[in-house]
Amino acid sequence: MSTDISLLILRLVVGGIIMAHGSQKLFGWFGGYGFAGTRGFMGGMLRLRPASFWTAMAVVSELGGGLLFALGLLNPFGALGIIAAMTTAIVLAHWGKFWASNSGMEHPLVILVAALSGALSGPGSYSLDAATGVALPGVATLAAGIVAIVVGLVIALKTRTPVPAAALVEEDVSLPTAA
Repeated sequence: MSTDISLLILRLVVGGIIMAHGSQKLFGWFGGYGFAGTRGFMGGMLRLRPASFWTAMAVVSELGGGLLFALGLLNPFGALGIIAAMTTAIVLAHWGKFWASNSGMEHPLVILVAALSGALSGPGSYSLDAATGVALPGVATLAAGIVAIVVGLVIALKTRTPVPAAALVEEDVSLPTAA
């Protein structure tokens, strides 16, 4: 019983936090920028194209994934949405730095690991999966989902707008010279 209560607390807190992040991106709630502002960040700072598509993917991953995770519904799909969002945030926005106080990956990494732990342990007895008798093949679904996340991340990275040459010079990155 204590394991089921622990899983319920984990799901509600992590799912709720990620749902709030998704609502920032979609509606502008909780100090967020809404869809248009988030799209501007995705296309500008993160250089993702098409920005509207990747913004929609972030909203679905966070708002939808957080909701499924919190409810314990269709495990491990909710966790996969959270894992996708946090992996993307780590790679595109926080890579190379660890501590949150330095805009590092500390926070998204903790959320990612919590979601992964929830996916591996299952949603517990106090979940909609338990109430409805839904039982997806957890490990197989999780493995296939992680492969899909990696493929999606590779696509996102390959379709990004190139870094302007001026930005490379400002960062003191050597450009290849013609022979």
